[in-house]
Amino acid sequence: MDHFNYRDGVLFAEDVSVADIARAVGTPVYIYSTATLKRHFQLFDDALAGMPHLVCFAVKANSNVAVLKTLGDLGAGMDVVSVGEYLRAKAAGVPGERIVFSGIGKTREEIRTTLLGGIRQFNVESEPELQAISDIASELGLIAPVAVRVNPDVDAHTHAKIATGKSENKFGIPISRAQAVYAFAASLPGIQVVGIDVHIGSQLTDLAPFRAAYQKVAELTEVLRAEGHTISRLDLGGGLGIPYRRDNSAPPLPSEYGAMVRETLGHLDVEIEIEPGRLIAGNAGLLVSRVIYVKEGEDRRFLIVDAAMNDLIRPAMYEAHHDIIPVDESLAPSTVYDVVGPVCETGDTFARGRAMAPLNAGELVAFRSAGAYGAVMASEYNSRPLVPEVLVNGDQFAVIRPRPSYEEMIARDTIPAWL
Repeated sequence: MDHFNYRDGVLFAEDVSVADIARAVGTPVYIYSTATLKRHFQLFDDALAGMPHLVCFAVKANSNVAVLKTLGDLGAGMDVVSVGEYLRAKAAGVPGERIVFSGIGKTREEIRTTLLGGIRQFNVESEPELQAISDIASELGLIAPVAVRVNPDVDAHTHAKIATGKSENKFGIPISRAQAVYAFAASLPGIQVVGIDVHIGSQLTDLAPFRAAYQKVAELTEVLRAEGHTISRLDLGGGLGIPYRRDNSAPPLPSEYGAMVRETLGHLDVEIEIEPGRLIAGNAGLLVSRVIYVKEGEDRRFLIVDAAMNDLIRPAMYEAHHDIIPVDESLAPSTVYDVVGPVCETGDTFARGRAMAPLNAGELVAFRSAGAYGAVMASEYNSRPLVPEVLVNGDQFAVIRPRPSYEEMIARDTIPAWL
């Protein structure tokens, strides 16, 4: 469910007309719904009710500080994968004790910054990283809480580029080596082992891979406890998918996921951490774009819009589907288009052979399910300014990241004195 609906044939974001936002801010523009963000966070929080838990939003999905503050004010933790994301979470008012630092390539500078600023735990991915964290924590007179990320060699049955839990993926340590790595961690002076971390991939639409991974984690918990390690937290990662096509069957609900967590891990008396990103933010956002031209090709009709692959790269990178709908609701789909952007790449294609209502130059379209991995992955390729972001709350809206001017873009470059 989201809060983008037609009223008298016009698309609204909560109680604000999408067309009004486009007129005020220009296109392309990202629009986020506060009500949807809050609802989706609450679904996960409720799903784990009765178990000690923390829902940590995956900041990589949408790192706008206003979005992070919206969730942080509800009690959300944050899962970050860089010091930049960490500082964004802190700027949103999220305390360090609710921030988990994941990722395989934490630098010494990042480790130092987060230790000094406060951190809930490091999700550690290798022995060299354990050694680095211990060294820096010892220099600072601190003890770093860690969970070791184990790779359970479970096929998540998702896109190859977002699968993370198979043996050939770069993430975590093989679960077969976990006992040795935990023994090494326990020997380090700057380390306090607090738990186990696992994350098998993104956009999962079936609970079976989660169940298989969590059963392995449950077994490992018992083994590590028997060897004297304190395992008080299990970080289960994120990855629950969303329906990008409105006509698709829906992935499992957070409530179903929560029931599976209780079934597989509820007997262990641990605090559960989860890291949803896409399911909280994905359907909370639209990318709104204006039609530039309708072009007749040899055997197809092109709908050329002012959004491009640099604004929403998921279709080009992952062959991902986004529903594309008119902002002014009209006839049922009766025209077939290839929907493309103006970037000089054949890959700048959002959809091929997509049946849509007839559209003309100047009309607005909205890309659904664009609140996650949209603006955060955008670039200025072809010297196109980054898309502005807007947050709607009831009948109010605010620009939460403005579109830079061309002058601002160019001013970031410098010409050396010898040129």
